[in-house]
Amino acid sequence: MDSQWRKSTRSGSNGACVEARYIVGTIEVRDSKDPSGPTLRFDGPAWSTFLAHLTR
Repeated sequence: MDSQWRKSTRSGSNGACVEARYIVGTIEVRDSKDPSGPTLRFDGPAWSTFLAHLTR
């Protein structure tokens, strides 16, 4: 199981950063400026769909 938060390679120096991690079949995403704030959770198929729509 990999539960380490990873910052997006596309994050800039302006503080607008997104972090993600994998936990038991779930991908979690959060704002790095607010680590105790809300987290989005995706299962594998939903994550794939989400990523596919980001590139459009």
